[in-house]
Amino acid sequence: MTTSREIRLKSRPVGVPTADNFEMATVELAAPGPGEVQVRNLWMTVDPYMRGRMNDVKSYVPPFALGEAMQGGAIGEVTASNDPSLKPGDLVQSMFGWREGFNAPASTLQKLDTHGLPPEAFLGAAGMPGLTAYVGLLRIAALKDGDVVFVSAGSGAVGSVVCQIAKLKGHKVIASAGGPEKTKFLRDELGVDVAIDYKAEPIGQALAKAAPEGIDVYFENVGGEHLEAALNCANPFARFALCGMISMYNATTPPEGPRNIVLAVGKSLRLEGFIVSNHVDMAPAFQKDLAAWHAAGEFKWKETVFEGIEKAPDAFIGLFSGANFGKMLVKLA
Repeated sequence: MTTSREIRLKSRPVGVPTADNFEMATVELAAPGPGEVQVRNLWMTVDPYMRGRMNDVKSYVPPFALGEAMQGGAIGEVTASNDPSLKPGDLVQSMFGWREGFNAPASTLQKLDTHGLPPEAFLGAAGMPGLTAYVGLLRIAALKDGDVVFVSAGSGAVGSVVCQIAKLKGHKVIASAGGPEKTKFLRDELGVDVAIDYKAEPIGQALAKAAPEGIDVYFENVGGEHLEAALNCANPFARFALCGMISMYNATTPPEGPRNIVLAVGKSLRLEGFIVSNHVDMAPAFQKDLAAWHAAGEFKWKETVFEGIEKAPDAFIGLFSGANFGKMLVKLA
């Protein structure tokens, strides 16, 4: 038997989650059964979308169950195998995060070939967040020559990849982030044309100044005032890729809608929401492009790392106060 600790959802949050909504439990893992493997997790991810799964409402993914280990992306190492497709020492990617170890059918795991990248990159820039950026910018927003691109939460796990892809393809890129350290990263390391500190200047005023020619693409991660600002500055036929709206995830009353949404009609705008799991056919092209950019030294990413399974709730809660710089990860081993 092997001992493993895991984080469970103790109660459903009202507003911003707190430590009291989580509990840690210790479980014993038996030897893996036929067709199963045992995995020791090395890394796990926390992501804003997980907040929606804490509510007992119907959505594109089922809600987390109370009293059970939560789920999320993880990278682990096989420690024992009872299936010929995987052997001890193999790295695997799974949705069995929020725990130090687990037994699972080998068929539910993806063997990981790192292609020379750090394994944890496949929870961020080389994984779901990176693919989300690629899909949203190139398919949903249908990036085309000459577009001016505005990215909210530009220093985050998704936004930072959007900024870099748009710059690599030769576009003017305007990105927002909170605080001078993050805006400096956007300018000096990602090479965006204008970095807006939305905490220092109203986003509507700052975006109008940064894009006197208007914007053609908006990659939406924030919602609220950012969406209003983008609507005001949008050129006719602009395309909005609606990836997330983190400013609204913890609202306890219905948030005020964009007061200027009527502009979408007169400007003939296209606002399209998307879920990356509906676009996995783009993964091979993304991985090929990312490998080429990384090999050429043209691609960067940043991570914020918490250590230990007991810190996973703190890492998750920190997402909603901007505590993460780039991808928020928890190192488990």
